[in-house]
Amino acid sequence: MQMIGTRASCALTRAVTARGASVLLALVIAGFALGARAYAQEPSNLGPLETVGDLGTAGLLAGLLVFALAALWNHHRTVRNTSGRVAALEAAIEARDDVIWSLEERLANANELVDAQGDLVLREDAEGRVTHASAAVCALLGKKAADIAGQPLAIRVIAQGERATLADGSISYDQEIETKEGPHWIAWKEAAVRDELGRIKELQRVGRDVTQRVAVERALADARTKAEAASRAKSRFLAVVSHEVRTPLNGILGMTGLLLDTPLSPEQRTYAQAVKTSGDALLALIEEILDFSKIEAGRLDLESVPFDLVALVTVVIELLALHAQEKGIEIAVDFDDRLARRVTGDAARLRQVLLNLAGNAVKFTDRGGVALVVEREDGDRVRFWVSDTGPGIGPEAQERVFKEFEQAGSPLARRHGGTGLGLAIASRIVERMGGQIELESSDTDGSNFTFVIELPAVYESALAPEAPDLGGQEILVASPSPVVGPLLVRRLNAWHAKVVIAPEAAVAKAILPERSWSAVLVDRAFGAQATAELARLAVEHAGRRYVLVAPSERAELEELRAAGFDGYFVKPVRAASLAARLTAQDAAPPLVPEAEAEADAATPAGGRLAVLVAEDNDINALLAQALLARLGHAPTVVSDGLSAVTAVATAHAIGAPYDLVLMDLHLPGVDGLEATRKIRALGADEGGDIPVIALTANAAGEYREACREAGMDGFVVKPIDRDRLQEAIAAAREARAAALGHAA
Repeated sequence: MQMIGTRASCALTRAVTARGASVLLALVIAGFALGARAYAQEPSNLGPLETVGDLGTAGLLAGLLVFALAALWNHHRTVRNTSGRVAALEAAIEARDDVIWSLEERLANANELVDAQGDLVLREDAEGRVTHASAAVCALLGKKAADIAGQPLAIRVIAQGERATLADGSISYDQEIETKEGPHWIAWKEAAVRDELGRIKELQRVGRDVTQRVAVERALADARTKAEAASRAKSRFLAVVSHEVRTPLNGILGMTGLLLDTPLSPEQRTYAQAVKTSGDALLALIEEILDFSKIEAGRLDLESVPFDLVALVTVVIELLALHAQEKGIEIAVDFDDRLARRVTGDAARLRQVLLNLAGNAVKFTDRGGVALVVEREDGDRVRFWVSDTGPGIGPEAQERVFKEFEQAGSPLARRHGGTGLGLAIASRIVERMGGQIELESSDTDGSNFTFVIELPAVYESALAPEAPDLGGQEILVASPSPVVGPLLVRRLNAWHAKVVIAPEAAVAKAILPERSWSAVLVDRAFGAQATAELARLAVEHAGRRYVLVAPSERAELEELRAAGFDGYFVKPVRAASLAARLTAQDAAPPLVPEAEAEADAATPAGGRLAVLVAEDNDINALLAQALLARLGHAPTVVSDGLSAVTAVATAHAIGAPYDLVLMDLHLPGVDGLEATRKIRALGADEGGDIPVIALTANAAGEYREACREAGMDGFVVKPIDRDRLQEAIAAAREARAAALGHAA
């Protein structure tokens, strides 16, 4: 009971403390109320004091019981509320743990993925402490991730490449670093993470081991250096060999040409012509080998200078015309009237391509002929096509004709000589010009080579002379050639003439009386008798009668005039000559015998020149003297460069200056280039403005440039050709006059 009272007192005390006096008072009142109710029900069984005391005790106990029940209920509510909050907190903690676990799993997967790729990934904070190092970094440096985490990582750099900033702001560079396996090259890409103030929070470097690639690049660079050195050595060797071969070849071809100009017996002429033919073949071989060596060495440089396109192509055709006519075939050319006469490009290389293509066509064609057509396409694009009536090229052969040392036929069965380099070189040159040679052919229908290149027009003199208008003229073209007749018809149709073609003499005889013709063009290829018959018939039915002759047929001009022709064209017919004759009031030029024409041509166009020849080779000096004398000039020879300078100054001082100098480049003592510089240093008052032409066996482009820089006005490559020498003399004098006029 005492324990109960004590506990009750303690409970009461806690209650008083916890809930205050109002709660205790309520309990006491409740206790007395309960006691009073009990006394009222059983008053006879209680004494006065006992009743009151027991009543108070019972009331107190009842109050305590109620309080205890209330406290217990309140505690239950508190515990229940606290348990809810704890459960909520536990759920939040569990969700947070799930997120952390998911992030850790993703990070682990990402790291595993990066490690699997083998890239080096290194992240550092703003103080340079490592925040992450991939497995590849640890393996390369021979360290554990735990040992380098949170510490600055010192990597020994052996070599540092240039740093480049990329478009995304990252920086790339190569480094050679020291690793546990020795030096390794690493290609790094570095990116920075910055805070809102722009300060670096973290720096990440991603690298890849490129040691093997660098080793391969170095090996390739070494191989390239050795190959370039070998190529330079080969080029020097070929240049020396070319020079040494050209020098005696110049004497062989030059002297043979002079010999052929002298009276010879038929047998002697045959032998001399065989020597010249063999020398020409050897010269062509040297040219092809030199060009091929330049292409292989990557030294095929193109010039960009203005030139006359029509004149260049015309010269190519006329150069090949003699060979074609000797074979009994024709060669002709036609130009688009829309072509610009002066264009910009590499005239020498274009000439080489056309000579290769048209020359091959002449070589392999035995019947019919060769046609070269030049047309303008959109803008500055110009199309060239060379067609022939030769045997054609089969599909299998077409695949290899543009390869080096290949020809269409079998090497053992082929009928034509050559190295097989011509088309390969032409193809490379056209590709360098931005075009491509295309071939259309079959086994029987001949061949057609086509290419298109850019040749920008020189617009201050771009347009060709205005095409003539032959509207209203009716013209008959009689020619058995599958080349000459069709191209003439093509040209005359473009000039609006009404043209009829007769491929046979009988057809021409039948057509002539049908109408009154403005002009008749008859090809001498019908034969002398048929051509004369057509001329006599045309007298009654044509206002003008022209005959088409090969250069070798000029001796017949007097007979042709007597037959009824009043004019002639030399094949291949020039478009300018055709236009001039058909629009002129008379049928010029008159027919004259060949002997008179040769006599007129023997006089130099620019008059007799005093020419100084600086040449140390006796045979070449003799050849130059003979050629100049044949051209009507007066040559003087010196054997070294210093003598050439002295001769120029002396001749000018005594009032008998030279008009021109032919200067060999390889001279004893003072070479040709230095001698030219000394001549230019004399000044105009001492003869320093004299035209100087280089005379050399070196055909490489760098020599041409060196000659220009030294002050030379022209360049003639040995072996010396009379026609090329004459052209070079005229061009050099014009160039020097223009240079002096510009300087004035």
